[in-house]
Amino acid sequence: MDLANYKKAWKNQPEEINKLSALEIYKMTQAKSTSIVKWIFIIGSLEFLFWIALNFIASQFNYAEVYEELHLMKYINYTYYLGFLVLFLFLVVFYRNYTSVSSVDNTKTLIKKIIRVRKTVKFYVYYNIISTVVVTVIFSIVVANTPGGMEAMFKNQDINIDPSQYLTLYITSIVITMIVLLGFLFLFYYLLYGLLLKKLNRNYKELTKLEEAK
Repeated sequence: MDLANYKKAWKNQPEEINKLSALEIYKMTQAKSTSIVKWIFIIGSLEFLFWIALNFIASQFNYAEVYEELHLMKYINYTYYLGFLVLFLFLVVFYRNYTSVSSVDNTKTLIKKIIRVRKTVKFYVYYNIISTVVVTVIFSIVVANTPGGMEAMFKNQDINIDPSQYLTLYITSIVITMIVLLGFLFLFYYLLYGLLLKKLNRNYKELTKLEEAK
């Protein structure tokens, strides 16, 4: 019997039995919530490893040589280090959320913990999307204003480009890259965290109804 049917059956029971059943519903909801928060931490850890691997693979391409030529590697490295530091701090928060949810012993506190978990995950997703946009825009401006920057970005391309078209082509490539990147990030985070947050939100609603029914 799922949680919704269990709760419906519980409402039709005598008050003495209701008290016991309410505790059982709470334990079921807590177990589900703990499992969801645990998966948020696991996915966050895997994402941390994914970005490390992706940055390592990206460093093997010729773009790293271009950035080195433009003296931008220090900026890129600082950006990577800051990004990994923030991601690590979020992982710490995710883990603390998991341990705190698993040790809750009353409905009101669990509701507050679920609200905190939802806010943390949403903030994390917004941070990653917004920071990606900001870093890309800043980096694009730096390259465009670096002498020989745009020429260096296109010099290894197997196409003939009129130098007068560098700026137009550069802006176009940045816009297309941003659209593809943001589309990927929205899909990436929706599949990873969006579905888990929906389940967590259902648990929150069930707990709220359970608390109101007392």
